[in-house]
Formats: sequence, structure tokens, C-alpha cells
Amino acid sequence: MGWTCPGPSLLVLLYYGQLLSWLRTVGEPNLDEFYNETQAKMFLQFYEQTAQVVLSEFMEATWNYVTNITRQNRENMLQKEVERSQFMLYFSTRARLFKTDQFQDPEVKRMLSKLQNVDKSALPTEELREYNRLLTYMETTYSTAEVCLNEGPCLSLEPDLEEIMATSRDQKELLWAWQGWRDAVGRQIRPIFEYYVQLSNEAAQYNGYENMGALWRSKYESDTFEQDLEQLYEELQPLYLNLHAYVRRSLYQYYGPELINLRGPIPAHLLGNMWAQSWENILDLVLPYPKKPPEDITKIMKSQHWKPEKMFHEADIFFTSMGLLPVPPDFWIKSMLERPVDGRDVECHASSWKFYRPDDVRVKKCTEVTIEDLLSIFHQMGHIQYYLQFQNLSIIYQEGASPAFEEAVGSVITLSASSHKHLITRGLLGQQYLDAEEEVNYLLSMALEKIAFIPFSYMVDAFRWKVFDGTITKTVYNQEWWNLRLKYQGLCPPVPRSEDDFDPGAKFHIPASVPYVRYFLSLVLQFQLHEALCRAAGHVGPLHRCDIFNSKVAGKMLGDVLKLGSSRPWQEVLMEMTGEPSISTEAMLSYFKPLLTWLVNENVQQGDILGWPDFSCSFEEKTTSRKASFLGMQLVPDRAQLGQWVLLSISLVMLLFILGLGCRLHYLEKQSLDKDTLILTTLPYTYFLGIAMKPHQAAQKQWILLSLCFSLILCSIGLLIWILTQHQRKPPWMTAESQSWEYPS
Repeated sequence: MGWTCPGPSLLVLLYYGQLLSWLRTVGEPNLDEFYNETQAKMFLQFYEQTAQVVLSEFMEATWNYVTNITRQNRENMLQKEVERSQFMLYFSTRARLFKTDQFQDPEVKRMLSKLQNVDKSALPTEELREYNRLLTYMETTYSTAEVCLNEGPCLSLEPDLEEIMATSRDQKELLWAWQGWRDAVGRQIRPIFEYYVQLSNEAAQYNGYENMGALWRSKYESDTFEQDLEQLYEELQPLYLNLHAYVRRSLYQYYGPELINLRGPIPAHLLGNMWAQSWENILDLVLPYPKKPPEDITKIMKSQHWKPEKMFHEADIFFTSMGLLPVPPDFWIKSMLERPVDGRDVECHASSWKFYRPDDVRVKKCTEVTIEDLLSIFHQMGHIQYYLQFQNLSIIYQEGASPAFEEAVGSVITLSASSHKHLITRGLLGQQYLDAEEEVNYLLSMALEKIAFIPFSYMVDAFRWKVFDGTITKTVYNQEWWNLRLKYQGLCPPVPRSEDDFDPGAKFHIPASVPYVRYFLSLVLQFQLHEALCRAAGHVGPLHRCDIFNSKVAGKMLGDVLKLGSSRPWQEVLMEMTGEPSISTEAMLSYFKPLLTWLVNENVQQGDILGWPDFSCSFEEKTTSRKASFLGMQLVPDRAQLGQWVLLSISLVMLLFILGLGCRLHYLEKQSLDKDTLILTTLPYTYFLGIAMKPHQAAQKQWILLSLCFSLILCSIGLLIWILTQHQRKPPWMTAESQSWEYPS
């Protein structure tokens, strides 16, 4: 696994940074003397000088690709990824040669430790190229997939399909969008996912871990990480079970017993979101006090003529009100704040970017003017604030204290930004105060986003860790995905699924290979940070009423933590900010305590049970229970199809018989006309259907009868062909076609 020449720009830096002369000494006899602490500091300094250029060039190439998906941009990105990986591998390999046990400076030890883990860059060059091609193919398949209507337009995920899932209340239309998206994406990704898993595990093993799941978990610097996760989940489970039972009954009242069983799981397409990970879009169906509906903030934003750029400015105003940093001027020029109108294919999944250059930060988002997108922007701008705060640190430390901590920083601001108090302050609400019933409505709207997300954010990586360690094999990918969704979320697919499907692939983070447990931890952590910031801001009263807008004290507390980046273990950072050494559910439980009390009382009064006992999402049960209609009978699909083929065969035989009879009649009639017509006039009468008549009259009626039989046969064949095509082609709400993207060889 050798190091090959990176790019010209790197070589120039290596030369002018005098790194080459240093590298030439590698291999000299006295290696122990060479790899001492002083040399380690020089080594880290050389890394710093060169890494900025290599990483910024890679980020720029990646940005160019995701904001303009072309083959040329893809090749440029892959080339820069190879250069970046070779660079990281080289320095990682050398970093492992330092014996840090005797080092005195903990900073040097921490930096070298972080530098040693290079993730996929540890793969040999050819395998790395193949791995990058796999990832690019999966991510591009996701980003460019569309679902096509019959003889109509093709719809992309954002905003078209997401809009259907959020606003439609027609279960057939929801099913069409739900299944169409999974057919367009999951089925394309399925054939190569096993190879991705294999290469991921190889990369992890080169880094010294058993599999990629273990490598991902190592980012949290905890020996009890999985046990800690399980404990957090169990503490939060009563919140989810009570919300699930309440929402299930509300959906039962709307859709009826045909779709909802009050003791069973909920069909996954009815919850207002493509992945049923958050349920806020069905608030109108589940509102506790429908006579006091919340104001439509999206409608208010549109009436005030909000634009995407104004939404980003609104988030920037929030951060600067706390004394934090404004975004630099170039942010507004270089970011992609809405979908381009020039016909480019782009990746719309919202993300924040740092380019390892001073003040070069950007956001990529196909913004729509909605309250959901406004809060999403606050989250992305939280990432941007983090990048700005730690940009003066070593490149090694330019990341969040942990992946979860980085996600929580953005989300904690949304808790204030979505509060009733803040929305009034910013002119997005008119009603000054909420009564007790309106507060329950508000808390439920928050629960549909936050509490509903608890099990999904937990189970995505629970699934992948089992895939990586071999517990879940390729033969049961989809079955086990739905087993976990049933176990944790109480959901089942609305239509039968098989192992030809790959429903995990319909969620961006899986084809993009982005670890997901960070979102579960950040969900809990954001309330813990919110409580600390509210305390610093002097807030008194229920936690859900707190707004830290304009609080310089809270801003300083947050800024001081963000400036640390990953220079210290996240547990120390958390202790400094909250006074607690570990993630705790207490703040989240406190935030939702009034709602939980209400939900428990409501569920008891309705006689609802918690959970979904004795139910499964078994593919076999669903498949065998399907019936197909044939001549008014409900048969197993295979038998119904056999009957259709038999009927078609009989119809064809009858058609051939009638055609033969017609030819015979035509021949006899022609033969008789060649004879003396006088003979015909003297012939006795003949019979037609038992009726005596003249021969020419009988011949005419035979032709009429033959034509009628022929028409009936054609009609029956046409009807049968229509039945067969309908059997093969799904109805409009279940049809999905997608544009395939050629996998690069």
C-alpha cells in the first residue's frame, strides 16, 4: 500500500515548505531519535502547511459537482478525492511511527491520534477509486432520481414528492409517491450495496477496527457508547409510545379501520414524511384542540413576500443578536440558497460546507418559503457559526467536539427560533398569548417533529452496524430493515416488500454513507444545551417558552464552546457548558412533561394500548395474502395469471377456427357463383339456424353471423390484453419510473 504522487500543487507546497528535505530523513538508522516529541511538532506543522491547500481543493471540486452534476465534474471530484486520500494516508502512516507514550504535551498526543484515523483513505489506491465510484454512483442515483406519472411529468424528491407526502390526504396518491421513490432509488442501489459494505469494512480494518460500524462509534471516544445509547432510548421510549398511540387513533378516525388497526403498527406512508421520521405535516389530522388551530406561519411568510435569501438573513440576525459572528460577505455570493433555474442537475439535500480557507463557508439548499425550511436554515447556519468560530484552530481540530455536538448546535437555536415568543418578536405571529389548550397544541406540534424522530434516528445506524458486522446479511437487508422499523417505530410498509427492494437506500444518509446516530444524540443534547443557554439568559418558566434571542450572555457561553472545535473531548466541553459530564434526557423530558401528562390522560380515556403487540411486518404473510381478480373470483396472483393465459389461448383458437370457417364459406360461395346461375334459382331452399330460406339469403346471414362472431372474438382478445397489461402495469398512484444513471466502470 504505497504512497503515489499527489497533485502538482501539493508537490510545490511540499518543496517550498521544506518538507521534502525532512521526508528524506525517513529511513535513516536512528528512527527512535528522529520520531521524538520535537520532531512530532515539526511534523504537525508541516501537515498544517500542506493540508489547507489539499483539503480546500478537494472541497471545491466536490462543491462543483454537487451544484452541477456532470460527468466532467464527477471525474474532477474523484481525482481530487484520490489526491486527498493519498495525502491523508501518507501523513497517517507517518503519524503512527511516533511513540507517544513518552510525550509530555497532551496536545501533540491528541493531534497525532486524530491524524492516524483516515477512514476510507486507508484503502489501497485502486480499491479507493472503486469505493469512491460506488459512493458517487449511489449518491448521484439518489440526487437525480425522479418518479414519473403515466404520460405525464416526472417528479423529483424536492420539492415535488415531499410536497405530496406533506399535503396529500389521499392514501392512494401517498402510496404512489412512497412506493415510486423507493422503486426509483432503492432498487438501483441494492445490487452494489453489498460491495460498498465489503470495501467499508476493509477501510475500517486498515484503520485498526473490526468493521466500519466500530470505526464510526470510535468518534465518540467512549467505551460504553452502545450501552449509553440504549439507556437514553429506553428513558425516552414512554414519550414515543404515548405519542404513537395518540396519533394512531387520530389516523384511525380519519382513514378508518381499512388502513389503521388500533392495536397494530401504522402504515408508513400516512405520516406526512417520505421516511415517517417526523410527523409535523399531519398536525391538522391530530391536533388536540382543532377549534384553536395554530396560525399558518408559511402563509404569513408568503404574504410578507419572504424570499430564500431573507430566510438566511433572518438566521444570521439571530446569531449576531447574541454577539456571535455574522456570515462573511462571500457567503452570499458562493452559496447555493435555492434550486438553480438554468437546468443544472444539483444535489438538493441541505448541507453546510467549510473550505479550510479564512471565511470561506457556504450552504447548499433548494430553499422553499416554508416555516420548515426556515427552521432548517437556522440549523444549517448553526453549522456555519461553528465553522467560523473554530476556523483559527489547527485543521486537525476544525470539526465539532463530536458529530452529535455539531448537529446539536444548529438544532438548539431552532428551539428558540420556533418558540411562540420569538415568532411574535419577528412578526410571524399575531396572537400575543397562548392559553392552556393552545400550549398543548404547540407542544404536540413540537413533539411531531422531535419525539417522532427518536426511534428513527436510533434505528438507522442500529441497522447499519448489524450490516457491517455481518449480523444482517445481504439476503435479508430489506426484511431486517422493516423488522427494526416495526420494533422501534411501530410502522409497517403500506404494500408488500421483497428482497428485490432496498428501502434503506431511499434515505439520503445511507447511499451517501453518512453516520446517523449523531442525530439521535443531538436530539437529546439540543435540549440539554437549550436548558443551559436559557439559564444563562435568565429565563424563568417552562423550558418550551424560552427564547435566547438578543442574549449576549448566552451567546458568549455558546461561542466559547464553539471556539474549542474538537480540541478537547466532547464530555469535557459538555461539562463546561452544562455542568454535566454526559448526555442526559432530563431536559427533554422536562420540556415535554406537560404534553406527556396530557397524552397519558387522553390515551387512558380512549382505552388505547401502548405499542403494537402480536404484529409483524412479515413479507411472506403479506405476499401470500394478496389476491387477484379473475372473472369475478379472488385468486392467488399466479393462478389468476394462469387463468388469463388459458382464456387468451382459447380465444386465439376460436379466432383461428372462425377465420378458417370464413375462408371455407368464401371458397364455396365463389365456386357456386362460377356455375350456371339458373341452377341456383332452381335449387330447393336451404336452412340457416333451422329456418328454411333461399340459398343466397342463407349465405348473407352466414356472413353476418361470421362477422358478429369475429367482432366478439376481437373484443374478448382486446379485453384480455387490457387485463394482462393492467396486471403488469401498476395503476397511476403506484407507478414509478426512474432515469437510470450509468454506473462508471
